Amino acid sequence: MNAMISSLNYTHTTFISSDFLPRKTSLLKPQFSPLPIIHNSHRNQIFNSSLSSDKPLHISSLENFTFSKKNQSRDSLTVCNAYEADRSRPLDINIELPDEQAAQKIKIGVYFATWWALNVVFNIYNKKVLNAFPYPWLTSTLSLACGSLMMLISWATKVADAPKTDFEFWKTLFPVAVAHTIGHVAATVSMSKVAVSFTHIIKSGEPAFSVLVSRFLLGQTFPLPVFLSLLPIIGGCALSALTELNFNKTGFMGAMISNLAFVFRNIFSKKGMNGKSVSGMNYYACLSMLSLLILTPFAIAMEGPQMWAAGWQNAVAQIGPNFVWWVAAQSIFYHLYNQVSYMSLDQISPLTFSIGNTMKRISVIVSSIIIFHTPVQPVNALGAAIAILGTFLYSQAKQ
Repeated sequence: MNAMISSLNYTHTTFISSDFLPRKTSLLKPQFSPLPIIHNSHRNQIFNSSLSSDKPLHISSLENFTFSKKNQSRDSLTVCNAYEADRSRPLDINIELPDEQAAQKIKIGVYFATWWALNVVFNIYNKKVLNAFPYPWLTSTLSLACGSLMMLISWATKVADAPKTDFEFWKTLFPVAVAHTIGHVAATVSMSKVAVSFTHIIKSGEPAFSVLVSRFLLGQTFPLPVFLSLLPIIGGCALSALTELNFNKTGFMGAMISNLAFVFRNIFSKKGMNGKSVSGMNYYACLSMLSLLILTPFAIAMEGPQMWAAGWQNAVAQIGPNFVWWVAAQSIFYHLYNQVSYMSLDQISPLTFSIGNTMKRISVIVSSIIIFHTPVQPVNALGAAIAILGTFLYSQAKQ
């Protein structure tokens, strides 16, 4: 309160009345120099002082005292010390009301629920497409192309505001896009070879890669609890891999490469995007477009249009017209779940985001096992639970 008063430009004014309060009683001690006392003979001068009607008058202290003139009786006076606030310097006070806090929590909860639901739907349709059309490079390309087209239409129709970017923005985004492209393709390759649940169990080991890369390549130090939390992550992933009934080396290596690539993506994002005023939705849209440009020539070189045409005809012959809707669904939901995740990151801390990402993997693993009737041994389930628990402990240790 004192700091607030001292920051204002104010004018001192003194009022005197003949109220009979206890003598020498101070109701409020002022924190600045005492105001001059005006006696009865000067009372009329008070009303001639310049007081503006649009400025509030604040009482700073009240004091009682007595005085006597020669040959006159003693009078009891009350001095009211006041100051006039200057409204030309408004205070910038941001107070978050309880209703606003509750609304923010509800908003974050909706983001999380939408993020998890979209991710589950994407993984289901993505696995269906890869079972009938085992061309992960084209499937990855279509996901990025669909998202890029959706955002271009949104910008053109003014549904979303187009971001203001420059050459420096795209320059800093390029290494992020390279890492994102590698991680996206590697994860798709993994899911084309093994069960969705197994891919996500291995991908739950991403925190271990993050700590190891940051420690040995960037020289960062971490407290002991962070390193201890890596033990259940690594142990749980290893136990699941050893007991996986449909273990595939290519699928396992794809998930591991995806972990490493996404760690570098996060590092490049933190280094390159500081100070950039692009929203989470538009940032991911730009990332998708640049990744699409990087991925397309490699997809053509790795698989090629001839293989795609033959595989497409075979898939349509086996599945029917529904296959086209599967491809469209996996492409649309891939973009939507990533877009919502980046929008969530705008609203929450990285720690909360990592916890949400852990819970997302649980929902994907459980739903994929139920939908695809994936056989799971008790030891395999135990390994998955240990790995996910380690990821949660890692999130707490990083706090």
